[in-house]
Amino acid sequence: YSLFSIPYPLFSIHYSLSTVLYPLSTIHYPLSTAHTKMPRNCASCNSNFDKSSFSRTQWAKGLGSSRCYSCVENNRQAGGGGGRTANDNRSSSATERRNNATNATFTNYNLENPFAEGGFRWVAKGTYTKGQRAGETCVCKWFKTGHVFSETFFSLDIMAMERSVMIVQEWNSRRFVNKTVKVNVPEVWTFLPQSGKWAGTKVLQEPFIHNYRKFNSNSGWADDATPWPRVMQALSHFSYHSSAGQFVLCDLQGGEYSNGVVLTDPVILSRTKRFGVTDLGAEGISSFFSNHVCNEFCKRDWAMPANRTQYFRPQQGTSMAGTGRNKAVPTRISRVPLTTVYDEYDY
Repeated sequence: YSLFSIPYPLFSIHYSLSTVLYPLSTIHYPLSTAHTKMPRNCASCNSNFDKSSFSRTQWAKGLGSSRCYSCVENNRQAGGGGGRTANDNRSSSATERRNNATNATFTNYNLENPFAEGGFRWVAKGTYTKGQRAGETCVCKWFKTGHVFSETFFSLDIMAMERSVMIVQEWNSRRFVNKTVKVNVPEVWTFLPQSGKWAGTKVLQEPFIHNYRKFNSNSGWADDATPWPRVMQALSHFSYHSSAGQFVLCDLQGGEYSNGVVLTDPVILSRTKRFGVTDLGAEGISSFFSNHVCNEFCKRDWAMPANRTQYFRPQQGTSMAGTGRNKAVPTRISRVPLTTVYDEYDY
């Protein structure tokens, strides 16, 4: 009886893997249903972006006048004109890991059974079919039921990613370590009409990451057991110092490779909560440093916030603002180890 039953489950597994492949195309690809959302060059940096990389105000200015989120932000920080330069774009290309493809396919089974999930997104694995990465593994990410599906949410994701790239680019240029840190840069892609119930669904598309692990979170949790996680804690500390106390790059996760690390889905904490629901604001910055212990990759002259109160309980998962969860009862300001001396700035 047991021998007779073996072929049945093997047959069913084969059937599930032979389900229809659903094609995917970037939102500006001619076969996409989103014909009205054509790409546009930023008037400052001349980079080509889709509509999600521009605010409504900038997009309404039309071709030749619209500036992307990143350039608008750079202009605001600098207090003057200009966005990213051609040199900036060339150096950022060494930090960015992009799709470099126009199409991909996903099996119905993989879409119905995501291999990973975050706090508010599902992740499915597929394969690029057109472009430089044709044949390579990719992933698409979409929002769970009950979370926001609007273009604004995609825009905040991409704006946070662009800020992350700028910070990591600065880190790499300083050569604190002899390896490179890269950032997966997602794009908003759209399933084609022949994709069944997925037709028209927008997702964030990016290359697959091998050897995945999480290095820290946005609430203060951190792994410092081995060198690469400690490098990531130093990168988060550096982000605060290099931004004059305005930002912390955290929730760092990705894959370790022989020549560096590739990050995905980082979080930016800002004092004005401008980067979406994972941006825990000034309290998040304080909470992050309440649990931060400098290591051999940090520099003694890097700034630390004066307020290092723990407002959120450190947890490995990503915390979201406005949920009423994970709030800690503030005690006194956390103290750094006595073996290390710091100047306590708060810019």
